[in-house]
Amino acid sequence: MKAVIEVNRRGSVFDTAAEQIAAARAGGEVDYRLGFESARALFSDVTPERLEILDTLRRVGRCRAEALAGQLPVPRDSDELTEDIDRLEALGLLERAQDQVLSVPFESIEIRLLLARVA
Repeated sequence: MKAVIEVNRRGSVFDTAAEQIAAARAGGEVDYRLGFESARALFSDVTPERLEILDTLRRVGRCRAEALAGQLPVPRDSDELTEDIDRLEALGLLERAQDQVLSVPFESIEIRLLLARVA
């Protein structure tokens, strides 16, 4: 399964839900969809640092935050790392088990930005 992060037009949540229901009924794989109202909103939540966390966690596999911190290419303040992990979990891009082990439940994450058409 993959995660698809995108900027949606108003009302598109219903189109997306209908597509996912149709795919599930047909026995297809249903991707996780995360929509934002603007590119600015998307990139305020899905920052380069947070993408780095997801990429590192996917590469090293399931681990606790302390072990993850040691694997990041750029050292992070523990408070900032905790805040980023909490936000990624709230967005559904990262999972935390009862034993506090973190994982990324997706094979890939796609970010889609459709450029506005010029009149």
